[in-house]
Amino acid sequence: QVQLEESGGGLVQAGGSLRLSCAATGRIFSPNTMGWYRQAPGKQRELVATIARSGSTNYADSVKGRFTISRDNPKSTVYLQMNSLKPEDTAVYYCNLRDYLGMDYWGKGTLVTVSS
Repeated sequence: QVQLEESGGGLVQAGGSLRLSCAATGRIFSPNTMGWYRQAPGKQRELVATIARSGSTNYADSVKGRFTISRDNPKSTVYLQMNSLKPEDTAVYYCNLRDYLGMDYWGKGTLVTVSS
């Protein structure tokens, strides 16, 4: 079983920055992809960014140029640097790990609130 623990959420003004972290522990199969998803009130969960173990990344159009995903493989940790935050970025951000078997694991989520 894999456990994911997020940290770094909080309240920030529009234009500000936050950095999210997510550490994975347990029986982690590689290769795997780690990523961030978010869910705003009344909306479905959506992809923010993913990063493969190789370093290959994928971003939602809405965050390209503002967010940067990175990972530390030895620490099984993924980061999300969020710059130029907008009120529409307000959501609960969830960490995800998908292993090569196709198993999905999720963190409990961390709230990001961007005030205008």
